[in-house]
Amino acid sequence: MAVQKVSPYVAHVFVCTNDRRGARKSCADDNSELVKAALKRVVDEKGWKGNVRVSTSGCMGLCATGPNVMIYPQKVLFSGVSPDDVDGIVSAIERFVADG
Repeated sequence: MAVQKVSPYVAHVFVCTNDRRGARKSCADDNSELVKAALKRVVDEKGWKGNVRVSTSGCMGLCATGPNVMIYPQKVLFSGVSPDDVDGIVSAIERFVADG
């Protein structure tokens, strides 16, 4: 039987890495894997492991505006993300970590 618990994370960051291999636009077309890697590196550097989780996401149904990064439980969505946007995403996460 499933056991319901409270998430151990202040923020869970989902980075869409869906790749349609050129059939249609997808988040992987624009370096979403690099965005994910950069976010994971910063979370580690800031000592947020255990409080912030960065995960790969499959399609969110928003690839036309991707790459997409979604933060839960805060319900924050960043679209059209590039590796240059990581600092802005980290700033948003920082506020959530500070609010604890």
